[in-house]
Amino acid sequence: MEVVAEGLWGLADYHENIGEFGKAVKCLEAICQTHVSFLPIVEVKTRLRIATLLLKHTHNVNHAKSHLERSQLLLKSIPSCFELKCRTFSLLSQCYHLVGAIPPQKHILYKALDLIASSPQEVAVKLWSCNFNSQLANALVIEGDYQSSISALQSGYLSATEISYPDLQMFFATSILHVQLMQWDDGSSVERAINKCDEAWESIDPNRRGQCLGLLFYNELLHIFYRLRICDYKNAAHHVDKLDAAMKADMQKMMEVQQLTSEIDALNQSLSRPDLPPRERSALSGRQLQLQERLKKIEGSSLTSKDSLEPAYFGNARRAWGDNLVLAPAPMDGEWLPKSAVYALVDLMVVILGRPKGLFKECVKRIQSGMQIIQDALVKLGITDGVREVDLQHSAIWMAGVYLMLLMQFLENKVAVDLTRSEFVEAQEALVQMKDWFTRFPTILQACESIIEMLRGQYAHSVGCYSEAAFHYVEAAKLTESKQMEAMCHAYAAVSYFCIGDAESSSQAIDLIGPVYQMKDSFAGVREEASLHFAYGLLLMRQQNFQEARNRLAKGLQIAHNHMGNLQLVAQYLTILGNLALALHDTVQAREILRSSLTLAKKLYDIPTQIWVLSVLTALYQQLGERGNEMENDEYRRKKVDELQRRLADAYSSIHHIELINKVKLEVQQFHELDIKRATEGQSMRINLDIPESIGLSAPLPVQSSSRLIDLDPARRGKRKI
Repeated sequence: MEVVAEGLWGLADYHENIGEFGKAVKCLEAICQTHVSFLPIVEVKTRLRIATLLLKHTHNVNHAKSHLERSQLLLKSIPSCFELKCRTFSLLSQCYHLVGAIPPQKHILYKALDLIASSPQEVAVKLWSCNFNSQLANALVIEGDYQSSISALQSGYLSATEISYPDLQMFFATSILHVQLMQWDDGSSVERAINKCDEAWESIDPNRRGQCLGLLFYNELLHIFYRLRICDYKNAAHHVDKLDAAMKADMQKMMEVQQLTSEIDALNQSLSRPDLPPRERSALSGRQLQLQERLKKIEGSSLTSKDSLEPAYFGNARRAWGDNLVLAPAPMDGEWLPKSAVYALVDLMVVILGRPKGLFKECVKRIQSGMQIIQDALVKLGITDGVREVDLQHSAIWMAGVYLMLLMQFLENKVAVDLTRSEFVEAQEALVQMKDWFTRFPTILQACESIIEMLRGQYAHSVGCYSEAAFHYVEAAKLTESKQMEAMCHAYAAVSYFCIGDAESSSQAIDLIGPVYQMKDSFAGVREEASLHFAYGLLLMRQQNFQEARNRLAKGLQIAHNHMGNLQLVAQYLTILGNLALALHDTVQAREILRSSLTLAKKLYDIPTQIWVLSVLTALYQQLGERGNEMENDEYRRKKVDELQRRLADAYSSIHHIELINKVKLEVQQFHELDIKRATEGQSMRINLDIPESIGLSAPLPVQSSSRLIDLDPARRGKRKI
């Protein structure tokens, strides 16, 4: 009978290799369904094979789970078969994970760890210990048990250390850092985890590091998230540059592989000709051998193992070599995110760090690149026009969530760039896209609701609708669980209320800004502090306390310049400080400050801030009696005002304008929310991004009539789970 099984296994291999997965499964199921009994071990191997095929190439998790549960029962009666038992435990754990059955998943993993504890502590046993501890840590994170998750990861790290696998140690070090970033009990714990990652990376042989591309991206991105969280933008930039270089080098390598493969295919076709002269055949064969050696050398510099435990990447067909970023050796071979998502993330990081510096040309290019990557991935997941949350296969929900959240962050940054450059109609279109995606996928994108409300406030404020802006900022504050986000929204709302200018609005602004200003020292980074100084400085100006306002604003400027490198925020701080210097009759300093501010505003194409600076400069020239400068300056200001009015008119006449500013919250229908939440949280340990970035505050117009505030930058994002 074993001969029959071997034959059916071989036939299944044939059908799998040509992509006929249904026929492959039928061949294997014939072994399980026959009336003739096979040896238990033959049936176990067959069922494992069926489960692997189903998980890799279909959405039928329950069918795979049934085969694995039957395999587990059969293995109970067999005293040996350690490897088969471990493979069954691991794949069954993945099935429970995919259907959101976390308690059974934990139960099966604890049984697996009991098997490990009772086995000889050989290298293979330690590797399986790493596998099970990694899966257990992920399950514990889903339940919010961060401390137990870290303990499981530390056990995995210990096993990796005992068998001297530096890259596996690195895998667990980065996983611990990821959980620490999610938990964020205190900054010192996260910093220790950062240092541990640095030590683990240095312990890997330099020649080996080139083969650990997945770990490089994972580690560097986690470092960036940490730096962004504490607003250490300068050090974050170093990591982004490193990632960008690695991404471009890998893309170049993949292009070379594609070219070599195409050339080898062409040679094979030529060599298949029966009438080929011997001398030409010999030359072509030599060339073929050279190309194959080059291809082998390139493909050999990868962690990917042919013995890997399929199917770490669920619900999609087998991907070609180089399409994934492996994090650890077999029997792990998991990945954090698909390569396309990681590449999109690198583009996003370039945008997040480049936008505050005014590098808009590069930002626009990266936004387009990242969004194209995401749109292609969504199409492969079956998400086309008209597809909604309720239409998704359960197994596609998590991966769809990854790409949809990335898409929303690109759109958010596009809104930020467009508003800074007074491209109001383009900002409208991006914001409407965000609303439409949220309406179609309300549970998956639930964390974006407060962001959309905040951006509606930003848009309304930028086009002078201050009452509507304040409404949306306050709504955004209500929708978030993040204290940082709430504080920022209150600061934004206060600035909008100040712009309205009447006594009641000023009172509302004071009620908002007073309490959050007292909290400024409690935040992890400096974004909130910088923006709160700005809003509080406006309050002190309203109260005619110019000297104290100057002190607070100077402090905020120092933070914006030294820690954030945010040119728009610096320009707006300089403008208001120039305004104050003029009010205090310090005309020399006022002239110097305002010229610097105008230079920055021009660099950013920030028309409202330019108008604001020019208005203050006109007042300065009037005070100094410089009639020529006053007339020249005011003529330039009028041109800018006319340009802004044309852009505002286009925005007001758009069909989207009223929809965006209306004092109405988003109303959406929730679809099978529990199932979707389970699926989207299912890989949270691997893909929680927590990218703390936003488009920020806004600033006032001229001296006595601070009737308009324009976009001031970053601060916002609280915990966001992809």
